[in-house]
Amino acid sequence: MRKTIPYFLLGLGLALIAASAYLILQSSPPPADLEVVPVQTAFPSPELTLTDLQGVTHSLADYRGQVVLVNLWATWCPPCKAEMPTLQAYHDKYDDQGFTVIAINDGDPTTDVVQFVRDYRLTFPVWLDPTYIATEKAFKTMNLPSSFVIDREGTVRLFWVGEISAKILEKFVTPIIKEEQ
Repeated sequence: MRKTIPYFLLGLGLALIAASAYLILQSSPPPADLEVVPVQTAFPSPELTLTDLQGVTHSLADYRGQVVLVNLWATWCPPCKAEMPTLQAYHDKYDDQGFTVIAINDGDPTTDVVQFVRDYRLTFPVWLDPTYIATEKAFKTMNLPSSFVIDREGTVRLFWVGEISAKILEKFVTPIIKEEQ
């Protein structure tokens, strides 16, 4: 029995350390430097044609002359849901300056997308992508949400994966909107 006491005390000590670390990590907010930051790039906007919720066909080329934030998302994706109010507010703020968000849904049933648009009161264009053309072929990503900013000349200037904040949109996207038209 005397030989097991040190092992018991060691185990108890390790358990207390683990419990303390867990409590400390749970009570601390995530570090601010974990915020999603866009990657700057320069490649031609892909050719992409899809339909909206009313069955009308649209192409990214139709938006040449505007700054477009293409957001690839799904109704089941928690960070996609979390960023939608931010994207809607940013769209509302800059819509009259030649900016739009195009939200491309990644394979959800149309009825689910329609309900999502109603629930989140989205007013920007929402396109359906039942066969994953946008993610797999056009933008070559499997990550949701993924966003790409296309300038007025049709060049993809920024992209990021994950939920974006209003602060980061203002810092990185607004200067592209403000460039000479």
